[in-house]
Amino acid sequence: MDFASDNTAGASQAILEAILAANEGLLPAYGTDPLTAKALRLLEDIFEHPITGFLVSTGTAANALALGAISPPFGAIFCHSQAHVMDDECGAPEMFTGGAKLVGIPGWAGKIAPADLKPVLADFPRGLEKQVQPATLSLSQVTECGTIYTCDQLAELTTLAHEAGLMVHMDGARFANALVSLPCSPAEMSWKAGIDVLSFGATKNGALACEAVLFFDSARAASLPFQRKRSGHTLSKGRYLGAQMTAYLENGHWLGLATAANGHARRLAQGLGQIPSIRLPWPCEANEIFAILPHAIDTALKEAGAHYYPWKFHASSAASPPPAADEVFVRLVTSFATLPSDVDRFLALVRSGGHKPI
Repeated sequence: MDFASDNTAGASQAILEAILAANEGLLPAYGTDPLTAKALRLLEDIFEHPITGFLVSTGTAANALALGAISPPFGAIFCHSQAHVMDDECGAPEMFTGGAKLVGIPGWAGKIAPADLKPVLADFPRGLEKQVQPATLSLSQVTECGTIYTCDQLAELTTLAHEAGLMVHMDGARFANALVSLPCSPAEMSWKAGIDVLSFGATKNGALACEAVLFFDSARAASLPFQRKRSGHTLSKGRYLGAQMTAYLENGHWLGLATAANGHARRLAQGLGQIPSIRLPWPCEANEIFAILPHAIDTALKEAGAHYYPWKFHASSAASPPPAADEVFVRLVTSFATLPSDVDRFLALVRSGGHKPI
């Protein structure tokens, strides 16, 4: 019953086999190999747009490099106050930009609303010498609360940002999980919605270690080859990244993996939502569930071997009251490798109120 993270799952069999196949023979180094070229062609086909893309091995590198390419050292990067770039990347965006300031914006369910963004932009007038200059809006899809922006919501935010002279970055670590939950295409959830630069994730969804930084305007990518090399993220044996991304994208494999992960989460969330003692502050829209559990149930689950993380409760993001003294707020994450039997066992323990089912 491991619901700690989708990072705890291994790589999919198809991706492992692609890596093994790439191990045969000799191929050019530093990303000039045919596997990387094929992966980038597949990305262009999937996104229906010319792309200047770069493969890297971590999501933090993808986000930090993307922001470093579009944000000056004296710039302001606006993001949700709980965004991964704000809270979970050890200052990498600040380092890769040379000192840009991250400005957190609170909002319900991990999402920035236009009404939240407008006054913040007004507080950062362009040209004021004593203040960082508005540079970038960074949006997480899926958010840190497991919720999803619709394409219309994305477009409304990107329009405000572009009107203010900002570039827009999307942290798409769980891009696939968001996509299979929306009735839209990759293009509609990215450049057609106004996204300029996308951190396209694969690692959480079945890759071994593979992400992509995708620029929909090649002019904005001019510095990326040098920044990637300087930061130590240009792999000499880049074919292993190309092999992973190719196998990830071919035959809709990435969408199948995400659909499986989301399905497990939906079933888990539906089961939890039927139990009166459990509160879910947000709907489950992808592969993450956030729940407020009684301490007795939390203790019983852990004693039975369940793994998941306690989570910090932000009142500004939640529609439900905060956890009481005898409750705990937790995050549960499913993956393509989640076992239906583990979901069933977890729910049975919760339904028993912390007592072992007979």
